[in-house]
Amino acid sequence: MLNTDPESDFHLGRLIKEELVRQKRTVSWLAESICCARQNCYSIFERQYIDTDLLKRISKILHHNCFNELAAHMESVIKD
Repeated sequence: MLNTDPESDFHLGRLIKEELVRQKRTVSWLAESICCARQNCYSIFERQYIDTDLLKRISKILHHNCFNELAAHMESVIKD
C-alpha cells in the first residue's frame, strides 16, 4: 500500500545530512561543532523530527535555516 501521508515524506535528519554533504562537510566536523560524539550525528540523520534547540544549533553551525524547510512542510500539511 502506497503511503500518501505528507508527514511521512518529511525528514529533518535527512535534510541535515543533505545540507552537510552539499557543504562538503564531514560528520566529524558536525560532531565537533555541536559538541557530541560522531555516532550521535548518525543518530540525528535517522530522526524524522528533532528537538528545536538542537535544530537551532545545527542551523547556526551550518549557516542554513532548517526551520524554513519545517515551516514549508507545515504549510503543506495545514493546507491538506
